Formats: sequence, structure tokens, C-alpha cells
Amino acid sequence: MLSVQLRYQFRVYPTPGQQIELARAFGCARVVFNDGLRLRQEAREAGLPYVSDAELSKQVITQAKATPERAWLGEVSVVVLQQALADLNTAYRNFFTSVTGKRKGRKVAPPRLRSRKDNRQAIRFTRNSRFKVLHNGRLRLPKIGDLDVRWSRSLPSDPSSVAIIKDAAGRYFASFVVSTTDEPLPELDSEVGIDLGLTHFAVLSDGTKVAAPKFLRRAARKLKRLQQALSRKRRGSQNRKKAVVKVARAHTRVADTRRDWQHKLSTTIIRENQAVYVEDLAVAGLGRTRLAKSVHDAGWASFTAMLEYKAAKCGRAFGRVDRFFPSTRMCSQCGRINDKMALNVRSWDCPCGTTHDRDVNAAINVLAVGQAESLNDRGAHVRPGLVPAARREAVTHPDAACSTRSVEGISVL
Repeated sequence: MLSVQLRYQFRVYPTPGQQIELARAFGCARVVFNDGLRLRQEAREAGLPYVSDAELSKQVITQAKATPERAWLGEVSVVVLQQALADLNTAYRNFFTSVTGKRKGRKVAPPRLRSRKDNRQAIRFTRNSRFKVLHNGRLRLPKIGDLDVRWSRSLPSDPSSVAIIKDAAGRYFASFVVSTTDEPLPELDSEVGIDLGLTHFAVLSDGTKVAAPKFLRRAARKLKRLQQALSRKRRGSQNRKKAVVKVARAHTRVADTRRDWQHKLSTTIIRENQAVYVEDLAVAGLGRTRLAKSVHDAGWASFTAMLEYKAAKCGRAFGRVDRFFPSTRMCSQCGRINDKMALNVRSWDCPCGTTHDRDVNAAINVLAVGQAESLNDRGAHVRPGLVPAARREAVTHPDAACSTRSVEGISVL
């Protein structure tokens, strides 16, 4: 039985008065974050010691509220301000661990000042703020009021925190963090390797090919028209602000559609296979090539992240194959590695007499390498490790096993 933390996200509809209070809370959290960042930057420039977390909270919250310039910080919940500083402290820790080499992956930049012009705003309440889900389904937040929530499913346990998010399209969401315990799915004998691409979004080792939906390409004409209308609006005008929201809504619709489709596909793959193996693609590097638009439209990174955490949640095995492994050029029958092939070569003949479909052959090789790497000395599968929480989720079918409806993230404890 797996103990996991899930993030359930629901749409909320604040009243005009509550929108004003939320805007005030967004602004106060941003000011505290920026004040704390400036204080540490000034200390570093002056050659002073690093300002500790406790001292930072004392100066930019407790003492600041006693001054006329920051007295209005007392109009919002103090937990919102404390969580803003917690985000700053986390950003600094990530930066330090990245600089010292303790953090794997791409280098993390130091934290930057938050702008009031950012279209996405967020604040967070913990249990200390005593937020509450009422019996009538409303969400009670301190100094904001009772928010109307559109529940798509019930929470499995009492939430430990809730984040109120306003996206670029002007929509409001409540994101709850809850703990739950799920039974793993029954074990299966089938395993699958997946080759991701642009011609086909995913090709499975069993020969199944999933066509690339190309959501962004399909919406390109409408996006072009809206962006042209935006460019004609005078900067700083109200009409320009309205046009910005229209463009954001169009992009949000594309992102939501892609995310929902990926959830349905990833859930199906996890339910039908005991182990899933994918190639570790360099998405960031491919995003700087002439295929950047198609690469970002495909959304490989978000799809593989869904496969990874759903596999951990459902008791499945998940593995990534090294990106430098020649899965396309190696014959899955004899193991011969052939010369590099152009992208327009979709099938090729091996000297051993086998004719290969380029993508299916790559998926078969990914499966073989994934199986070899996942076995220990005794031939047993290695238990999956910890999985980082996913940033975003969308609605999936409520009857699907191990589905996560409006779930934003999962981490195995």
C-alpha cells in the first residue's frame, strides 16, 4: 500500500469583493518576497553575512508592519506573507545546491524580483491559517471570505494546504494538498517501450502508433488573428488589456486540451502494462532547433512526467533509457548498429535481412534496454524510486483505475 501526496485542483468563482481581497493578498505576498530578496542582495553587496530565514521574517514582516510604509501588510493573513518568504528561501536553497553541484540537472538561476504585471498570481494557506472547507461546499479563507468552489470529486482526506491561483486567462483555482493511501494495481505480464516523435506522438513496442494531435498547429489561425488584434491596440489602454486576456484564453484552451489528452493516453498505458520505458529526450536542446514549435506542441516532457508519477502511484515500473543510446540505428534482431539516417527515412533494411519500421524498431530497442537496466543481479525488477511532484494535472475519466481527476501532483512518501 502506497502513501502518496496528491494535489487536487478545482475552479473557484470569487465575488467582485473577494477578487479585490485576493488582489490585495497577491500584492502583499509579492512585496514581501521582493523586500526579502532586496535585503539579501544588499547584504551580499555590502559584504555582510547571509540573512537567516528567521531574521528575514522578522525584518520584512514583523517590523515592516509597524512602519507607515508597510502598515497595509496587516490587512492580509500573516500565513500568506510567511509562505511568500518560504518560497524565497526555497529558491535560494535550490540555487545554492545547484551552484555547489549537489543538485542534478540544469543549473538553477538565483531568485528574481516578482512583477505586478505578471499575468499569473498565487498565494498559499497552510493549516496555521485555519482555512476550512464548509459543509455547504464553500472554502473559507481568512480575511477573504467564503469562496464558491466547483467540486468535481470529494477530497480523500483533510487538506494540509491550499493555494489560490489566478492564471493568465483570469480564472481562479483552489489547489489542495492531501494525503491518501492507494492499493497498487494487479500485476500484469506485459511491458512496453515507447518511442516519442513528431510524425507519430508515440510508437509502442507492440506496433501501436499514436498520431500526433498537434493542438497548437490546429489553433494557429485563431491565435494569429488574436495576436494581430493585440498588436494594433495602444499600449497601456484598456482595450489592450482585454486583448491580452483573449490571447491568454486561446493559449489556455490549447494547453488544457493537450493536457487532458495526455492524461487519458498515459493512464491507459499505465493500466495495461506492468513496466513502461521511454527514451530520455533532450527536450530543452530540441526546443532551440528549427523544430522548436513542433517539439513544444508535442509536450513530451509533461507526458513522460505523467507516466512516471502514475507508475509510482499504481505500483508499476518506469524507466528512462539514455538519450545517447542508438535506438533508431540498432537492429532489434541482430544488434548491428548502422550508419546515421535522415529523418525522412522511415524504414530501412538491415544486412541480416530484416526490414525495420524506424519508430517501431526504436521502441523495441528501448524496451530491451529498459528491461536490462531494471533487473538486479537476481533477475528481479528494481523497486521504483521517489518521484518528484508534477506541476500540473487535468481531468481524466473518473472510472479509470489510478486516474487522478483534477490532481496537480503526486510524490511517494
